[in-house]
Amino acid sequence: MSKRKTDEVTGVETTGHSWDGIEELNNPLPRWWLWTLYLCIFWGILYTIAYPAWPMISGATQGVLGWSTRANVAAEITAHESANAELVTQLVAADMPTLPQDADLNRYAIARGGAVFRANCSQCHGSGAAGAKGYPNLLDDDWLWGGDIDAIMTTVRHGIRNTLDDDARYSAMPAFGDMLEPAEIDAVVEHVVSLSSSDFDAALAEQGAVVFADNCASCHGDAGLGNREMGAPNLADAIWLYGGDRATLHTTVEQARFGVMPPWGPRLKEADIRAVSAYVHSLGGGE
Repeated sequence: MSKRKTDEVTGVETTGHSWDGIEELNNPLPRWWLWTLYLCIFWGILYTIAYPAWPMISGATQGVLGWSTRANVAAEITAHESANAELVTQLVAADMPTLPQDADLNRYAIARGGAVFRANCSQCHGSGAAGAKGYPNLLDDDWLWGGDIDAIMTTVRHGIRNTLDDDARYSAMPAFGDMLEPAEIDAVVEHVVSLSSSDFDAALAEQGAVVFADNCASCHGDAGLGNREMGAPNLADAIWLYGGDRATLHTTVEQARFGVMPPWGPRLKEADIRAVSAYVHSLGGGE
């Protein structure tokens, strides 16, 4: 740091700062820049007076204009609901299996249901409803509990294996790791593989068929075709929720699976439950 002095070339006083012998001149700021700064400060003050701005303990200052994005959105939602009130009334009262016969109402239900699905269901089932490991694909025609519109509505409304709804669909596969020897699990896995594949150990699968008949057929059926009344999956169609390789099947048999879907009845309006059910039904796998 050096003392201020007057620059011999420009006649301007320096700030006293020096870097490698280069000294900073104390030139005044341009007037246009200062006026722009003052105008911005003035505009900022007016803005905080007119619009919500300063955070408080339980909210924020409202501003003298009373403008609110939340209120604007609420007004738009109200206007939208008013414009579609008649369609909503018809949807709530509709006989869902015959909904496709009313083209306008069906089109509205699917459009509304798509929005509900993307907001609430896509996080698990994917934006395209193709599912993921542990989350069902809603595009195919493989349904644990049934794929007609009424069955889909029941699943959406009450969910699966949750503790929040007494009417939730419920099934429980025991963990056979506590009941069967590792060799028996390997054998029954080989039998399950043989139900949908030609690449299997015939001798081991034959042993597994006995284990299957004694422990698994009561739910999955003698041929492994499943039971919708119990939510028991079809083991012979090569469609797997968690994976169909031997290692994954071994884990499933040994430890069991217990996927949970929340009940949407308490969270969604009746029209939304019907709409999202119609949307899922329309994706291609609805029965």
